[in-house]
Amino acid sequence: MSTTYTPKVETSKTNRSIIIIGALFFIFGFVTWLNSLLIPYLEIACELTTFQSYFVTFAFYIAYVVMAPISARTLNWLGFKKGMSVALLIMAVGALLFIPAAMTRTYFLFLSGLFIMGSGLAILQTAANPYVTIIGPAESAAKRISIMGICNKIAGAIAPILIGLFLQLDKADELRSEIASLSPAELNSELDAMAMRVIPPYIGIIVVLLLLALWVYKSALPEVDNEEEEGEIVPGQPVVKKTVFDYPHVILGVISLFLYVGVEVIAADTIISYGASQGIALTTAKFFATATMIAMVVGYIIGIVSIPKIISQEGALKVSAVLGVVFALSAIFFDGYVSLACIALLGLANSLMWPAIWPLSLAGVGKFTKEASSLLVMGIAGGAIIPLIYGALAESWTPQQAYWLLIPCYLFILYFAVAGHKIRKS
Repeated sequence: MSTTYTPKVETSKTNRSIIIIGALFFIFGFVTWLNSLLIPYLEIACELTTFQSYFVTFAFYIAYVVMAPISARTLNWLGFKKGMSVALLIMAVGALLFIPAAMTRTYFLFLSGLFIMGSGLAILQTAANPYVTIIGPAESAAKRISIMGICNKIAGAIAPILIGLFLQLDKADELRSEIASLSPAELNSELDAMAMRVIPPYIGIIVVLLLLALWVYKSALPEVDNEEEEGEIVPGQPVVKKTVFDYPHVILGVISLFLYVGVEVIAADTIISYGASQGIALTTAKFFATATMIAMVVGYIIGIVSIPKIISQEGALKVSAVLGVVFALSAIFFDGYVSLACIALLGLANSLMWPAIWPLSLAGVGKFTKEASSLLVMGIAGGAIIPLIYGALAESWTPQQAYWLLIPCYLFILYFAVAGHKIRKS
């Protein structure tokens, strides 16, 4: 039997749990931010349009909409530890599909693999995020999530460089410039060879996922149980909270998270393709993808140091939203490396949004924490929808002008930070 885990736990147990969850967040980051390479890579290998290439993010993140309601039931049935182990196995199955996808150069198989990997991540996210929020004081939840974010973004910084070596992006750049001069037979041969280079790194990912699933299953990771807690009680008012939908701030939090994930994915996953549109080689642009992750790590470190001693969670979210507007506008009105650097700096603006939105959205929900968490995980589908809209705008306008999409997203997040998280049903 798993032990019951409540906010009042021994420090040693908390630390062991943090290490395990930190490893999971590292895997989240490594797998997720590979999409920034897959978008331009598969666009060449599978002969796609710009819009079609952004179905990479759609397939990956739409899984959160499909799986989020199932995730809460899965965790209630299996428990957090077994549920996370199963989720890692599901991700390994998704990674396995990349092998036949590469052999046949079939885009649908790539998308299927990404969807399955996203499904596994949906279960992991449903478990891991409330876990980190609950295991300590509510006012410092953003600090703990920031630590997890560092694990996530360090992996995201490593992924494009490490996997880029396997994918031989210099050859991809050469092939892009030579496509028009190749015969159909030569082109097919080159594209087949290009697709096959995806296989070795994904075999490595499969092995790591299986080992991590075994580690989590064998670990002493305790269960989260806050079912006995009541929701927020307002003095002088009867407690009438019967469902999670009785908390308007949760719904506004879901919308904010939807928009945040959308802008974060745009910043991280479009930067290599955007660099190419600005005349910058893929081999150079991949380092800007890493710079985006580094900027996020810097932001997380700032959050760890300053929250809640210097600035509150809602204050950090306000500053982040304003920075998002400033950097997005700068990317639109400048060109070349300066514009690309502004997109990378969106990583700094985005860094403290996830750590702040989660605790602000879960504040006072008590026994509805799992349900609220599953709704918030559904918000991650913003990574499916918003980048796809960006892809359509990039084709209709230009990749640079398509970044206007970011502005209303950041403004809504600013509203949530200023007023939305305070709204309660009377």
